[in-house]
Parts: sequence; C-alpha cells; structure tokens
Amino acid sequence: MRRMRMLESGSSEKCDRWKMGTASNRQREIQNQKKGKEDGAIDRWRRWVEEQSADEDTGKFATATDTITPSKSIKFPESIISNGRKFQLGFFNLTDSTDLFVGIWYYGIDPANGVIWVANREKPLKDSSGIVMITEDGNLVVLNGQKEVLWSSSVQNLAAKNTSAQLQDSGNLVLVDKTTGVSIWESFRQPTNVGMPRMEVGLNRRTGEKVQLTSWKSASDPSIGNFSAGIDPSSIPQFFVWNNSKPYWRSGPWNGRIFIGVPDMHSFSLDGFNLVVDKEGSLYLTFAFADESNLLDFLLDSEGKLVERIWHHHENHWEIKRSIPETDCDVYGKCGPFGSCDYSQKPKICSCLKGFKPKNAKEWDRGNWTSGCVRRTPLQCHRKDNVSEVGEKDGFLKLKNMKVPDFVERFIIQEVECKERCRKSCSCIAYAYDANIGCMTWNGALIDMQKFSGGGVVLYIRVPYSELDRKVGMIVTISGIVGITIISICAALVWKLIAKRRARKERIKDMKLFDRRKTSSKFSSEMRGDSIKELQELPLFSFEEVANATQNFDLENQLGKGGFGPVYRGTLHNGQEIAVKRLSRASGQGLEEFMNEVLVISNVQHRNLVRLLGCCVDHEEKILVYEYLPNKSLDSFLFNPLKNELLDWGRRFSIIEGISRGLLYLHRDSRLRIIHRDLKAGNILLDERLNPKISDFGMARIFGGDEDHANTRRIAGTYGYMPPEYAMAGLFSEKSDVFSYGVLLLEIVSGRRNSSFYNDKHSLSLVGYAWKLWSEGNMSALIDEAISDPCHHREALRCIHVGLLCVQEFAEDRPTMSRVISMLNSEIVDLPPPKQPPFSHKQIFLNSQSSSQDEFKYYSVNDVTISSVQGR
Repeated sequence: MRRMRMLESGSSEKCDRWKMGTASNRQREIQNQKKGKEDGAIDRWRRWVEEQSADEDTGKFATATDTITPSKSIKFPESIISNGRKFQLGFFNLTDSTDLFVGIWYYGIDPANGVIWVANREKPLKDSSGIVMITEDGNLVVLNGQKEVLWSSSVQNLAAKNTSAQLQDSGNLVLVDKTTGVSIWESFRQPTNVGMPRMEVGLNRRTGEKVQLTSWKSASDPSIGNFSAGIDPSSIPQFFVWNNSKPYWRSGPWNGRIFIGVPDMHSFSLDGFNLVVDKEGSLYLTFAFADESNLLDFLLDSEGKLVERIWHHHENHWEIKRSIPETDCDVYGKCGPFGSCDYSQKPKICSCLKGFKPKNAKEWDRGNWTSGCVRRTPLQCHRKDNVSEVGEKDGFLKLKNMKVPDFVERFIIQEVECKERCRKSCSCIAYAYDANIGCMTWNGALIDMQKFSGGGVVLYIRVPYSELDRKVGMIVTISGIVGITIISICAALVWKLIAKRRARKERIKDMKLFDRRKTSSKFSSEMRGDSIKELQELPLFSFEEVANATQNFDLENQLGKGGFGPVYRGTLHNGQEIAVKRLSRASGQGLEEFMNEVLVISNVQHRNLVRLLGCCVDHEEKILVYEYLPNKSLDSFLFNPLKNELLDWGRRFSIIEGISRGLLYLHRDSRLRIIHRDLKAGNILLDERLNPKISDFGMARIFGGDEDHANTRRIAGTYGYMPPEYAMAGLFSEKSDVFSYGVLLLEIVSGRRNSSFYNDKHSLSLVGYAWKLWSEGNMSALIDEAISDPCHHREALRCIHVGLLCVQEFAEDRPTMSRVISMLNSEIVDLPPPKQPPFSHKQIFLNSQSSSQDEFKYYSVNDVTISSVQGR
C-alpha cells in the first residue's frame, strides 16, 4: 500500500518570484551540427536563448509558482521553482545532444551538473513542443508535440480528478489531491540516480513496493543503467548495490546505528542516517546532513559507485567526499567462498581462511580468486552422525576486525548462548555477536568477507580439531622454552620494569599533563575507576598551561559564568583558541558534574555538539577545555535587540534543525543514549557561521540499552525548560529533552525569552502565551517582528505548531526527536492538534515548605540553573 501523506493546509502569503529559467544555462554553440540535420525549431530556440540570456531578470521562462495544476501547465522552455528557490523543474538537455528531458535540478546550477531526477529518461523529447501537465484522470504527464505520453505518474484508479503537482524545497515533486490534501504520488518514491536528504530508500514488505536508486546508462545518457541500490530486508537489513540482479557491494547488517560492514560509518552517522520500520511494514533508510548550508547528496553513478558529494558554488563543481566501493576488497565476493580480502596485502589481497585452501590453485595464483576456498580437513561433526559427542572436538578460530559474511541468521540471545548454540549445531560453521544486533550465525558458504584495519566485528569460524591442535602444540613448545629461560632473566625484567616506571613519571612531568601527585586524595577517592580511565584517555593540560592561555584567568577574558563556574577565552602556545570552563571551588556539585561531562562528551562526536579538547585536574582545580566558538551562545543573539535582526528566518530555521539533529544523535544515534537535561538558549553555542552546537553536559545522564526513563531525587535544571514530570517527581527521559526543545523552539521563533512572561498578566510563561494565541487562532502574533518577510510565516507557524506538540503536559503525548525532524521538514505533513501544555494558567507550581524530604521546592525567575540536592 502506498504510504499516504497529508499536505499542509495552513494559510500563507504568496511570495513574488519571477526568475528566468532555461532548458540549459550552458548557452554554448553545439559543436557537432550533424551535417545540418538538427531540428530547426531547437536551433532557433537556442539562438533565441542566447539573445535573451543577457537579461535574466525579465522572467521570460519561469512561472511565478511552484505548482502545476489542471489549468496551469508548463511548456518548453518554461519551468517552475520551489518556494525557497532551492530546486527547479523544467526542460533540459545534456552536452552535445538535442534530446530534451523533463527533470528536477538544483536551482542556479547547470542542469548538466545539478539534475537529481528525470521523468522521461527512457523517452526523450525530439523537438521543442514538449509540455508537462495534469491530465483529466488526475495524473501528471509529459507529452510531445503529437500528444504522445512520454512519461506519466501512472497512479491507477484515481478517485479524485482535482489534483496538482508541487515542487517542494526538499527537491520532492508531490502530486496532491486538492480536495483532501492527500499525497498520491511523489518523485521521492520513484527516484532516479540521486539520493536526497529525507528521501526514504527501502521497501514495503507487505506490498512489495520498492524504492531504489537506478544509475544512468552513462554520464550523458539518463536512461536506466546497469546498477541499482536499495535495502535487502533478508534477515537483518543491509544496503546493496546490484549490477543488474547480482550483488556488487554490500554494507553489512544494520545494528540500529550503523551498517557494521562500513568500517568508518561512525563518521557517516554524524549526518543522521537512520533505518526505520513503521507499523505498515515499510522498511526504509533515510538520511539528513547536519550542515544544510551546503548542497550534499548521494549519487549512484553509471559505474555502480555510491558517491557522497558536496557542491562548491565558487568553483562551480562537485567535490567527491567518499566513493563506495572504494577498493577491490569492497566488491562483493571478491575472494569467493571462505576467502577473506585484505587490501593492505595488495597485490595479493585475497587469502583463504585458516584450515582452507584454494579451490582452483592455478586460477588463484593468476589472481582470479572468485572460485574461493575449500576445507583442508573435514569437520569432525561432518564425519559422524553423533553431533552431541563428536561435534565438541571441533573448535572456533577468532578473527578480529571482520566484515561479516552474507546470508546471516539472527537470534536475540546473549553472547554465551550464541556460542553454545553454534557449537551444538554441526550446520553452524560461524558465529558473531554484536551488542545491538544480537547473535549472528552462518550455515552455508561464507561469502564476501573482508579484513579491516579497524572496526568490524569479531568472527568465529568452526575448524577441525587438527587445525586447533597445531596451534596448541606450538604454544606448548614455546611455553616450554620460555619456562626454561624465565628464571634466568626474571631479575633483569624486574629491574627494567622499575626503570621504565620512573622514566614514565618523568615524561609525564615534563609534558605538563595531569600530575597525579597533585591530585587531592579526596578527589581521587571519589573518582570511579572508569572515570579515571576516561581522564587518562583525554588530552590532559597542566594548570600552568591553562593559566598562561587565559592570562591567569583575567576577567577581561571571561566569556560568561554558569552554574558551576566561569568560562574563559584562551589561546594555547600553538595559537589555537580555546574556551576554558573552570569549575567553581565553592560548588558542592562540581566534581560529579565535571566527571559526568568528561564521561559524556568524550564518548560523542557530532557537528551539532561542542567538542571537548581536554581537561586539567590539579589539586582542587577541575578544568574543561573546549573548542572556542566566536559567536558565544544563542541567547546573546536571540534576546539582544542589537543582534536579533542578524538572525533572519533562514538562520533561525537552520539553528532549529541543527539542535534537533544534535538531540537525535544523543538520544538514538550515538553509541551511548544520553539525556541532556538542561537544554536552553544559553547552552546552545554558535560557531563563526552561526551553526548551533549543544554544550554543557554537566547534568546529562546516560541510559542503558533497554532503559527509557529514570528517576532522581536530585532535581537540577532551568525553571521554565523543565517538564512537569521532572520538576515535580524527578522523572526524566528523552521526552524531557523534547519538552525543553519545544520551549527553545518557541523562543527562537518569537525572539522572546521564556522568563520574560513571568509577570505577564495573561500567562505564566511563553508556553502559556503561545497556547493562548493558538486557542485564539492568532498564531502569527507570536512570530518575531525581525522575521519581516511574510514568505517565511508559513514555515514559522509550522515550527510553532511543532513547539506546542513538544511541550504537551504528558510525556507520552510528545513526539520523539526523529518525529520532530520529520514534522519540521514536512515529511509528516498533517500535524495533530496539540494538547494544552502545563503551566499555561496563572499559577505557580511550587510546594510549600515541608518536613518531608520527598517534596521539592524551586523558584527561579532569572533563567539560571537551579538544583535541589537531597541527602544520600
């Protein structure tokens, strides 16, 4: 069943847009006229384009709309442009070709370089009489001069004939039933060779509908090529590139965060890759780049490579960020069954697993490894039928950093049970365990294995006892030799060990790092073993180095002051600028927050999270060293009348999206599940390009894999940003951050601080004021006057709607961050009405003084961090 979406029905003011659109911006003379046989109409059109190209503002070609309706079609060479001027749909041709195609390309980029979707890729227009229109049956079609259908949306049995096609700012072309607002077809469901942010590549298991990328035949021929890319749902989902119907590249299984067969996909996950299974049975992969100021996408080229690319406007070309397959080892089944590929061993990149030999030695020596390997010695359990007795004599070889083979079976059991399950079954010839996937086993030939330099998983291969016996015998022999000699060299080893320790201490002292002799006994005794390990793995600064960088913590270098101490600007001896957070000695909470921040932020990395460079511990001094962000915090812009206007709507929406992606990473995509617990404008830092970075993880909490909420008797946070279940009962979860995000979203759209409403006669807070305007149908009154362009009001109203959904009273009513992102980007078009938020009436939720320690009391009207500390 085709997944239906509802279109936004909110009112909006139309923006006047009148830009010139041409079938090609190249305006070059065709070098090969093919001896005068080129169609005369096209030749005349090209000359006319060249004559008109000097005046692009005359708007001869582009319509002032992003929509095609039954009464408004586009003819060659007209086009339409998306509302935000990000994409253009129209007619284009490729180099040295007179064939015309209808497609979508990045606005302002030559279609030859910027096409992301082609309609009539198999049937190009041969003349200039093309038209794109809505037919009587409600379908979108491309017709030639003879009224022949070259392409159609081909939606069968349309109940409604009143449809329109809208080009969205995501690059998606959507055919909509204007009566109901239901989406009935979209180009993102029938992509060509480009994967776009928020496009869903996958399939519906129930209906069999697939959404896959298909390559062009060549760089100058958009007809369907040999390669396709999509999700294979067998057992554990994997991403494949197929050459016709044969696998060409495989990602390895999805573990909930990454594809484990892509060794450096941890860097990919920063951009928000996610694999979703919905209630209808759909399984799809979607992604969104954190930095949307650049044009980035994925291209499946005509040679079968998945290319991550970024467009450089100044140089007017695409930069290739990554290309897969990257090496010969990435090609599916390069070394055949039971063969493993290791590119570091080139030119002989293939080798047989231990206990195996080449199936065809001559071909193997020639470098043709596809026939693979066979066992040298049969397994014991294959020689006899008594599996339970004889099978135990077989053993398992441990292979590290492996790309697991294809054709995996999955079982949700513990690692010990996984090994035992495979050991007892003679048909099980290999197993592996991933904490996020569970137990993986293989029963047939092991195909498409690869040895990585890092990453991958540990794979255990069943081998005969004889293979293990050789290894054991060698170990026994070596152990005997070592046993004979160890007594004679024991004294020398002890002496060397002592000398080495002394030298190491001197090295640490000379490097001016964390001098453990200066660490107070109180501090050391309160630190857990894992906390010390986290410190040791971080770059460590000496107190002298930090003091010099900040000019002895000069007040002129102070950037601000938080609940746990001041923050200073500093410069290291190498010229690098840093931000230094010096925990206040008077803070009774400093040690725990310090270690908490080290533990959390040293385990995460995302472009929308502030980066920790290192730390310093010296006696009672506890210092964190961060990257320096020149624009300080969001509140210094948002609530400053002199800077407020610098945040136009484009920048505000980019900040809104960036914060949401940072939170999604913390909640779902990082290797730890993290709840921030103190999200507010003051904890959002801005870099030189005003990209947001979430900071201050002193109160963050890490959740285990199967936890979804927790309780605390210690309430810490900022009044006005805390959800009611946390403020009153100490209960927190991902939905706590969602509530704080909703308040922050309303602040960004309105330009007003939440606390500025505490004395307002109408309501207690900004949330209450927003609810009042929502109830009155006057949402536009909340939009900051600095957002003067009415073109953006529709998007701003949508953000307010999402913000109110985030601040609903009950946690279960609030959306997840992944759903918030989909709402913001109109993937979920029909938003539910919000329920009344808490604190929306004129009342203060404060408990009176009580003798019971289980009751809490807090009050803050100046937007500072507050805490209630209970004895333990």
